[in-house]
Amino acid sequence: MNSAALLDVSAVLQARFSKKGTEMKKKKVVRRAWSKEDVRTLKTMARDKKGVTKIAKALKRSPGATTVMAAKRGVSLSMRG
Repeated sequence: MNSAALLDVSAVLQARFSKKGTEMKKKKVVRRAWSKEDVRTLKTMARDKKGVTKIAKALKRSPGATTVMAAKRGVSLSMRG
């Protein structure tokens, strides 16, 4: 490959993979406080061995947020008998 071809290839790669103009707006994080009812639902469903994903959907929260709150409250989310 000659130097002109290399410049063309590098220009194409730079244009294709540069972040200029392709930046997306970040999603705004909205935090909701945990109500007593949310914690009660978490504990009840965990006791019934429902699993993190089902509990998170019921609470309209992420599985990560659900797991963190369960750990804070000392609630096991294990689905084992």
